[in-house]
Amino acid sequence: MSGETETEFEGVLRQIDDTVPFEPGYYNESYLDRRITARMRRRDTESHAEYERLLREDDGEREALMDALTINVTEFFRNPEMWDVLRGVLRDRTSEQRRVRVWSAPSADGREPYSVAMLACDDPEIDESRVEVLGSDISEEALDDAREGVYHTTRTTDIAAELEPLSDPDRYVERDEDAFRVRPAVQRLVDFETHDLIRDGARDPFDVVLCRNLLIYIDVDHKGSLFDTLESSLADDGVLVLGMTESVPPDRSDRYEPIDKRRRVFRRV
Repeated sequence: MSGETETEFEGVLRQIDDTVPFEPGYYNESYLDRRITARMRRRDTESHAEYERLLREDDGEREALMDALTINVTEFFRNPEMWDVLRGVLRDRTSEQRRVRVWSAPSADGREPYSVAMLACDDPEIDESRVEVLGSDISEEALDDAREGVYHTTRTTDIAAELEPLSDPDRYVERDEDAFRVRPAVQRLVDFETHDLIRDGARDPFDVVLCRNLLIYIDVDHKGSLFDTLESSLADDGVLVLGMTESVPPDRSDRYEPIDKRRRVFRRV
């Protein structure tokens, strides 16, 4: 923001708040500045004031900015060591409960909730018929991609490598050269819905809630209210999975016991 007044940047934030289904006030400023600056470079705009006018007048740019602001970095079985811990959780839960509800929020393009479903189908000690998975996200475009369930290997994304934790990936995805389509047996275990963790609040209690790598982008003043939403969406003894650089806030640590602290898997007590 060098050379400009803070007011011009705030003008962009006000325009986002007014016209884009996104709550900029909940996110830390450095994150917002990085994403907005990237869009400004893309559109060859030199000032925040000029970019604010563009947002006001261009529906397409508002959609593109929404996509840029949404946390959408994901992969199948991201941080494989966490999935080994989750495997044990699902084994225990499906042996004791008739229904095990799992919520992936935010789910981006669907690879995390599909990973849960594939894990359930792949492990003989998990009863996948008892597992229900919900993937939710603020981005309609991401959810459309998730429902389609087709993923492509690119220069930066090796889908075959992502699926290596599975005993037989071909049982769960159909491969056509660089395209990988999630098979219907897996898709049947997963539903997708639009949900804004900030605006829409809590959901009915889930046995497992995965919210990985979102809290690191949230402004410190708002992490508590977002955590309220996650906590209210957990069953009394539910399991919360956070990102590898995230943790339960210190003032709530007495409400959780680590199943595996290093892998950021916690049980509510």
